[in-house]
Amino acid sequence: MGIFSSIKNAVFGSDKDDKKPAAVPATPAPRPAAAPEPTAAPAPVDNAISEAEMAARIGAMPDADKFNWQTSIVDLMKLVGIDPSFANRKELAGELGMTDYEGTAEQNIALHHAVMNLLALEGGKAGGILTD
Repeated sequence: MGIFSSIKNAVFGSDKDDKKPAAVPATPAPRPAAAPEPTAAPAPVDNAISEAEMAARIGAMPDADKFNWQTSIVDLMKLVGIDPSFANRKELAGELGMTDYEGTAEQNIALHHAVMNLLALEGGKAGGILTD
């Protein structure tokens, strides 16, 4: 299982769970400054949810208020219990099609944006968007 799958499972539950994401109130989330997009853009799937729904779901997680998960890939990874080391962030970037990841602030912003978008696109279901 890849790092993105681990993040998705922490937010939505296991891929084996065949439940739709619970309805959560739509509240606008702070948007980070524009950042470069990853090289491979996933295609939308039928079970996509809005970014606001995604943010509300993550914001409802225990201890979410203790992390800056809305803009920080490191804090998002910490919140879901994944080691945010450079090696893991580089692996995650590779899973999402981002090449030449060096851990710069701009790349971390782009990585966070890509993870949040893909989580919303997949709506918590196994979607076959990523191809390893």
